[in-house]
Amino acid sequence: VQLVETGGGLVQTGGSLRLSCAASGFTFSRYAMRWYRQAPGKERELVAAITNAGGSTNYADSVKGRFTISRDNAKNTVYLQMNSLKPEDTAMYYCYTYQKRDGNDFDYWGQGTQVTVSS
Repeated sequence: VQLVETGGGLVQTGGSLRLSCAASGFTFSRYAMRWYRQAPGKERELVAAITNAGGSTNYADSVKGRFTISRDNAKNTVYLQMNSLKPEDTAMYYCYTYQKRDGNDFDYWGQGTQVTVSS
């Protein structure tokens, strides 16, 4: 399993970025996906999640109405569209999925992509 995030960068307050997470090594369309973020000195927090077919999504209260998670199962990719960015959105953003096999849970993380929002 491999998850590779891209799309991070430096943006001004109010700007937008779209993160992508390219997945490989598993049947992407069978698994839910999530985006997490971690700011310096803070715990990692769940930002957004999407079911395997994309029919259901949920968001942290802090990003509702500004961020949109989506996926393209034909491209094995999950996206995070981030609008109206704020300095408090500055963090490393990680793509995540988990699988259950033979009664065991397996967590998979990408390497992360840095998002920095300047005030």
